[in-house]
Amino acid sequence: MSVKLGLLALLAEEPKYGARLRAEFEARTGGTWPLNVGQVYTTLSRLERDGLVEAVGEDAEGRIAYRLTSTGRSEVSRWWLEPVDRDSTPRDELVIKLALAVTVEGVDVHRVVQTQRTATLKHLQDLTRLKHRAGAAGRDTETDTDSHDTAWLLVLENLVFAAEAEVRWLDHVETRLAREASRPRRRTSGTPTDEPTNEHGRGHEQGQPTTSEKDHHRTTA
Repeated sequence: MSVKLGLLALLAEEPKYGARLRAEFEARTGGTWPLNVGQVYTTLSRLERDGLVEAVGEDAEGRIAYRLTSTGRSEVSRWWLEPVDRDSTPRDELVIKLALAVTVEGVDVHRVVQTQRTATLKHLQDLTRLKHRAGAAGRDTETDTDSHDTAWLLVLENLVFAAEAEVRWLDHVETRLAREASRPRRRTSGTPTDEPTNEHGRGHEQGQPTTSEKDHHRTTA
């Protein structure tokens, strides 16, 4: 997710300063995408330069708060309505790693897959425990789950589904690799083939005498 759009979405509620934006961003996403204050203020400077936010002065502690401009508010409204562009999402390192592993000689692809599968299953177990813990905490409270708790559960569930899908994909990779390994390899066009043979031997052209024929000729001459 774009940090820029995340900060704009938070500023749509009310003016906020950098440290508060960082804290709210991490709280609402369950700390899944941690930010540092420097990154937040760098992004705010760019947003201000692009006319999407503006400073509204300092508070008693010298912190500068920012608010959306009309252009920034329009940008947020547009973001809520537009689908996420999957063509611009970050590349998946695991997909790239395995695509290279099957084409680089000497790589134990099965071991690469198994190592990743073990790690992903452990990650899935950790996420599942977090989800159960979060659900139990919500049931133990007398009041309804607030929007922040719901947001955290949605993030957790997304991560759980993604981990489950990754395990299924790795199983599919192993199946495909096993199927490919069982297929006979096709010869390339440049592969040398055996020379034709005949009843006298192999490797000589038609009509040429064999070695035994030459020897016979010498003894009878």
